[in-house]
Amino acid sequence: MSRPPFLLLLALLAVTQLPVATAAGNEAPSHKSEAELKQLRARIDQLQGQIKRNEGKQSELSQRLQESERLIGRIARGLRVLRGRLERQSERVSSLRQQEVRQQAALEREQELLAQQVRSAYVMGRQEQFRILLNQQDPATVSRMLAFYDYLNRERVRRMQDIRHKLEELADTRRDLIEQQQQLEHLQKEREERRSSLEREQAARRQVLQGLAGELKDQSSRLGQLRNDEKQLRNLLQGLQDALADVPTRAEERIPFTKARGKIAWPVKGRIQHSFGETKIGKLQWDGVMIEAPEGREVSAVHPGRVAFADWLRGFGLLLIIDHGEGYMTLYGHNQSLFKEAGDWVESGEPVAAAGSTGGKKKSGVYFAIRHHGKAIDPRRWCRRIKGKSVG
Repeated sequence: MSRPPFLLLLALLAVTQLPVATAAGNEAPSHKSEAELKQLRARIDQLQGQIKRNEGKQSELSQRLQESERLIGRIARGLRVLRGRLERQSERVSSLRQQEVRQQAALEREQELLAQQVRSAYVMGRQEQFRILLNQQDPATVSRMLAFYDYLNRERVRRMQDIRHKLEELADTRRDLIEQQQQLEHLQKEREERRSSLEREQAARRQVLQGLAGELKDQSSRLGQLRNDEKQLRNLLQGLQDALADVPTRAEERIPFTKARGKIAWPVKGRIQHSFGETKIGKLQWDGVMIEAPEGREVSAVHPGRVAFADWLRGFGLLLIIDHGEGYMTLYGHNQSLFKEAGDWVESGEPVAAAGSTGGKKKSGVYFAIRHHGKAIDPRRWCRRIKGKSVG
């Protein structure tokens, strides 16, 4: 049965429109995700501004500590990037040196083979072909000898061309090696300058900490400060939940946070200095764990998610908060530097920060906490089992 002409026309129009619709569908998610990221960062910026206004007037020393630790974080992060570049540059220089050795050995082999051919030709005399023609009686033998002689000549020319080519390659490698070594020296110099800058800032920070210690001499002052810091963190977490409420999570996230209970890796290798529920001061208790770790040691995300906050917060220093969906968040505080920004997606085990002592801490480490709709949860119940106090 034949189709009516108008149905055929409709089918043809539908087929011709398919590629356009598909292309538009592919582009839309990308633009949508970019818009969502901008919107999310704008909300977080607004939230940070609100927190700063709610803080009230900070002491001059507290402001100086914040500025100093932020600067130290940027310098430390730059040093980490520079360290990676130095490693890659060193590998490049090492590879070029090995290449130079190989090329030099190949050149010497070619030169030796050519020298052998030249010596053989000299032994046969300068007029080899004429001597072969005069000395040989059998035409077949003469023909074979002339063919062999012609082969030797061609081989000699080829080896001379190979030597010239290898000399050019070797010269290129040596030029490249000199250039890469100069770049390596430049990077090393830059690293030393940044290290000096970091040391100066750390010395300035120590002076600020001494001044702050004088401001909070008695226990009641410290307790009041800690309560204010915790209240500020609760307000931040609530604000972040509101900001993230209508932001979609990745559908491809493999394991929901709830199903990862007991399987989550600890964020850093170290030793638990303070446990969940342990008395901090007065009636105030630890709502997370404090893991003692060397300054600069990498801190990893414990589960896939999106960075909700990455900035300095009073009492917690350089703080990173990751949203894992379903109201679950993980917190990583007192870092030396942060590797991620608000809105970035992270995978489980991905480095997100470096352990430190920002926020006025004396010992280097990481404050690690888990929150569900703002309520503190004991990380030991969610992370992998440990013996004693060593983690990671």
